[in-house]
Amino acid sequence: MKAIFFLLIFPFLSWSQVTTLVEQTELKADTFIGIDNYNDLFYIKDQVLYKKTGTELFNFKDFQMGVIESVDVMNPMNIVVYYSDFNTVVLLDNKLTEIERVNFNSHSEFINTSTATLAANTSLWVFNIDSQQLESYNYRSKNKTLVSQPIQGEVLSQVSNYNYCFVLTSEKIRAYNIYGSLIAEINNDGFAKIVQVNENLLALKDNELYYIDKRTKEISKIKSPEINIKDLQLTQDFLYIYDGKRVNTFKLTLPK
Repeated sequence: MKAIFFLLIFPFLSWSQVTTLVEQTELKADTFIGIDNYNDLFYIKDQVLYKKTGTELFNFKDFQMGVIESVDVMNPMNIVVYYSDFNTVVLLDNKLTEIERVNFNSHSEFINTSTATLAANTSLWVFNIDSQQLESYNYRSKNKTLVSQPIQGEVLSQVSNYNYCFVLTSEKIRAYNIYGSLIAEINNDGFAKIVQVNENLLALKDNELYYIDKRTKEISKIKSPEINIKDLQLTQDFLYIYDGKRVNTFKLTLPK
């Protein structure tokens, strides 16, 4: 596997007024997951995953599996629900009906995972705790492909799309493509969480937001309102911030 990469140096820019509040929605949830392409709301309450549309409320629960570690709604027809305690992914359709389960414990080589997010086709991006490597796992063929060299530091956050996976550790932010190349790497200067849109990132640090543009190699500090950021999601047009009581929807004008 070839690892071709370049070091990105991101200078901090001045404040950018890029957010405009457009809507607030009351929500009682333990975890806000996000809004999908159809404007449907996903959240977790009492270990039950909910999907709220304009007219219906769907839910999925499996209390025997323990805590829901993460939910990936990038593809509303193939939702990834990850249970780290049982090393298992449950795939759901658009009505939160179970499609299939991926149990990494039953793999012939045993994959001890700490993250799982959606990749292209029938694959998942997973982080293997034992090898400290990012892998692409095809849950239909049950084949896995190493994507990264061993990664140092605790994995704090992982986000992905079909072609790229971004891994935030206590030391670095790294971006990998589907061919196993490390295409971007920067030092983690206190970032606790990342979300992605259009192959760029939004990073959370001390309740403040920073936009990381992979193309221009810059970090822009976003002038956002002084509200508690409990959970957040970024889409092409909107930034969603959950403050523990409501989902605040902002029109996002990205730095140029």
